[in-house]
Amino acid sequence: MNSKIDTQNYYITTTLPYVNAKPHIGFALEIVEADVLARYHNLLQEKVTFNTGTDEHGIKIFRKAQEEGKDAQTYVDEYAAKFDALKKALNLSYTNFVRTTDEHHIKAAQDFWMKCYEKGDIYKKNYKIKYCVGCELEKTDSELEDDKCPIHPNMDIELIDEENYFFKFSNYQDALLKLYKERPDFVMPKNRLLEIKNFVENGLQDFSISRLKSKMPWGVPVPNDEDHVMYVWFDALVNYISTIGWPNNLEEYESAWPGIQVAGKDNLRQQSAMWQAMLLSAGLHTSKQIFIHGFIQSGGQKMSKSLGNVVDPFGEVETYGTDAVRFYLLGAINAHRDGDYSKQAFEEFYTAHLVNGIGNFTSRVLSMLEKYADGIIPEIPSRDKHAKPVYDFWEEYERALENYQFHVAVDIINKYVALQDTYISEHKPWEMAKNGEDISPILYRIAERLRHVALALLPIIPETATQILKQLGISPDKFGSFYDEQNWGGLKPGMKIKKGDILFPRLEK
Repeated sequence: MNSKIDTQNYYITTTLPYVNAKPHIGFALEIVEADVLARYHNLLQEKVTFNTGTDEHGIKIFRKAQEEGKDAQTYVDEYAAKFDALKKALNLSYTNFVRTTDEHHIKAAQDFWMKCYEKGDIYKKNYKIKYCVGCELEKTDSELEDDKCPIHPNMDIELIDEENYFFKFSNYQDALLKLYKERPDFVMPKNRLLEIKNFVENGLQDFSISRLKSKMPWGVPVPNDEDHVMYVWFDALVNYISTIGWPNNLEEYESAWPGIQVAGKDNLRQQSAMWQAMLLSAGLHTSKQIFIHGFIQSGGQKMSKSLGNVVDPFGEVETYGTDAVRFYLLGAINAHRDGDYSKQAFEEFYTAHLVNGIGNFTSRVLSMLEKYADGIIPEIPSRDKHAKPVYDFWEEYERALENYQFHVAVDIINKYVALQDTYISEHKPWEMAKNGEDISPILYRIAERLRHVALALLPIIPETATQILKQLGISPDKFGSFYDEQNWGGLKPGMKIKKGDILFPRLEK
């Protein structure tokens, strides 16, 4: 367990979801994972900047706007609002919401372009490629399956034959391999670092970074060439630094960057190779670390509108509640691999760990304090005053979050709760009280252990965690720093509990 508070700045960002469709459960997973880290570092009393937003340029969006009979700006305004609404629905704590149509972002993307251009890493040529509109990426024959992109099999591969600007990605093979070698935890988990390392070792091809405005008018204008707009990836990736003031407010930028990036596995190449090469070209620091999560599937199949198995996060929140959705995403899905989302699995996890686990443990502790101690926290058992019986719990919990193993952190909490239920069942304080024995040491211990559970839950299901702490008589302004509050004996004798409603009601069958 850390012995002192780290007061450094902490910057974390999600990718920017494309606004060609409503928010889905896959992005909800990503942004909730980032939110846990932001809240955790806030509790460490670090200065946290948490960025998300929307990616609003490109051919997919331009076509979707045309399909709906809207101008592109009206279309992206509507969809950006849908994504920003996740903040309330999922109880998110982000500080920045950047849109790639924001004026300051457009200016930053153009300034970034010029830095790479002046470095000699941008040039113009004619080319012909196979292109996946869904990925917004060039595809080689080896990447296709039956002439389809395996990630977007419902979309036809398009042939592009035109003059574009290119970025000299090929210039940065050695620099990227050096980065991966010197920083073996640069991409997490390790199998994703190996994947991108292998990709780079196989050789890098320069990639297109513009489109002819006559064919695709919806994009950031290329500086000094009115016939071209920026290719969506080049524009969008710059958001990670435009949102923190680059290039106009260098003090703000330098206080936050480099930062942590959270992305899905389909973004591995863009985030951990393309973006890093672009940063090196512009003479800027590479990212601090990149965490890559898997996809959410449904019944073992990739979610898609055509299959009718896409899960709406807003609908799930309306049915089960914000904390229940957060808890499932974080606890039931392996953060490092593809996971499955189904109604049956959700409800089983909810009942096992929220109703019968955290909810039941909280109710048992508060009920016994009310019944046997008049709702008052009893004296600290003398032999417990300097003990730290939850040391291992916190060590394991912190290690899990530092390694982006959110499912492990939740499992650690669930197992600790189960251990306390066993402790209560074995000691049978109700029988001890009936026999006239002093049960105040047991009452204090289980109340204090409940406090530790609530503290560990603060980044994960913050509303429930806050409610538990309030029920234990701790007001939010008294939570203090994370490490101060971890100390054994945080509950003071004489504190009044405030037993409230059941935290997690049983689901109706």
